[in-house]
Amino acid sequence: MRTSPLRLEQIADPENLRAAFLRAARGKAPRAEVIAFRTRLDAGLAQLHAEILSGTATARGFTRFRIFEPKERVIHAPCFRDRVLHHALVGLCEPEFERRLIADSYACRRGKGREAALRRAEHYAARHTWFLKLDVAKYFDSIPHATLIPGVAARFRDPRIVALWTRLIRAHETAPGRGLPIGALTSQHLANSYLAPVDRLVKETLLIPGYARDMDDMILWSDDRATLNAAKSQIETLLAARGLRLKATWHLQPTARGADFLGYRVFPFGSRLARPSRRRFLRRWAWLERARELGAICEAEGQRRALALTAFVRVARREPLRRRLFGAAKTEVGHRAPTASTAAAVGTTPPPTAALPTATTTSRATATTTSVSGSPSCPGSTRRRKPPLTRPVSRSGRARGADEDSTAALCR
Repeated sequence: MRTSPLRLEQIADPENLRAAFLRAARGKAPRAEVIAFRTRLDAGLAQLHAEILSGTATARGFTRFRIFEPKERVIHAPCFRDRVLHHALVGLCEPEFERRLIADSYACRRGKGREAALRRAEHYAARHTWFLKLDVAKYFDSIPHATLIPGVAARFRDPRIVALWTRLIRAHETAPGRGLPIGALTSQHLANSYLAPVDRLVKETLLIPGYARDMDDMILWSDDRATLNAAKSQIETLLAARGLRLKATWHLQPTARGADFLGYRVFPFGSRLARPSRRRFLRRWAWLERARELGAICEAEGQRRALALTAFVRVARREPLRRRLFGAAKTEVGHRAPTASTAAAVGTTPPPTAALPTATTTSRATATTTSVSGSPSCPGSTRRRKPPLTRPVSRSGRARGADEDSTAALCR
């Protein structure tokens, strides 16, 4: 097995640490911990440089909290100094993790996000008659350190890098010798690569024609039901050898019934939002409209949240909510659906009869842009009274209730 020639000095290089700080601070500049670190940036990076080279760099602690949608999860968010360390390490080690993954693995990889995974799932669903949906039970909490650490050690020649990875892995446990913290950048890459042997088994040994995996969510497609049933048994055996087990809620069904994947339901003719995802969208959209009308959030924050919500819906090409939100506008086959940052790009403006659920809408007749936020603007802007958003409604004709959960949880 070829190992990486990466050296610890490259990770501790001041330029690498400075670039890691910029990546860790992206989108978080107003936070107090980022401001505090930036005020003594040179001293903080110099201390981190010394700790890495001396072999004392490790995780200093996590902020623990819970989220409840789409299901309850315990998040352990590292402090900002640890985030800088994680970016410095992963930024140089990522190619080593990447080269051992197959093309149909889609979590925390550049160009292989949620939309790419969904498009691949649609591709296979249109060509095969049966699917097998598998999920690992309590995946992050169950990963055994005794199996994970040797796998990492086999990738790097420099034992000091292996020691650094080992300290970061052992800094968190959900049970003795098990678990990775959900919320850490290092955990995403470690957890994704830990199931690479399953990818190889499915594609190279079992020769399953259709396969897609996003972290621990796996779907296999075939035209032979017996083949998929046999594949499940072999996957279970391999997972057991790696200290894991499948959830009891696995599915082996005809593709025409639709497969749940990443908050969507994938059919041979395309994808729609899964029912829980649609309910969360309607609830959060109703809450967003009320918050804007009451002035609870500023215009910029309302725009950010609206873009995130509508981007999630745009990805599902056969979702009925698309017509309610965007009118008759359709995404062309092969065209990359806009993300939250590009939903208002040129060419995505709907006909004037439909109201885009973003913070701004454009009138085709007048070619003028009008803000639709009913909330006060951020500091430095002028307060204006604006019409409310057009609210998506459920099939019963009533808007759902709302909560204040982060829209980030909508994706899964």
